[in-house]
Parts: sequence; structure tokens; C-alpha cells
Amino acid sequence: MTDAETGFDRRMLEALICPQTQTTLRYDAEKQELISKSAGLAFPIRNGIPIMLVDEARQLD
Repeated sequence: MTDAETGFDRRMLEALICPQTQTTLRYDAEKQELISKSAGLAFPIRNGIPIMLVDEARQLD
């Protein structure tokens, strides 16, 4: 999937921070997630919309 297909704007990543640690996020295009290494969480992107809720995030291995 390309960014155009998902509707996710990579420029939006610059404005988003982890809601738990207030640190920057890394975009994983393959899994369609925003990764917070400091919190050990992966926030899903659904229909091009980042879901920035800790309750919705996946724990990183």
C-alpha cells in the first residue's frame, strides 16, 4: 500500500507526538502504525487516521 492509498499524510507525523511520553513517533508504512519507542507502543492508522489512544495501541515486542 502506498501513502496515497491509505490517505495518511506523512507531514502530519511531524505534528504528532506520543500521548504517553510526549516524544516523537516513527511511521511504519508496512504495518500502518506510528511507533513510540520510548513508550513501547504502536498506534494504529485506520483509514488514514492515526488512533492516538493508549488503550488502542499495541505493545511492542
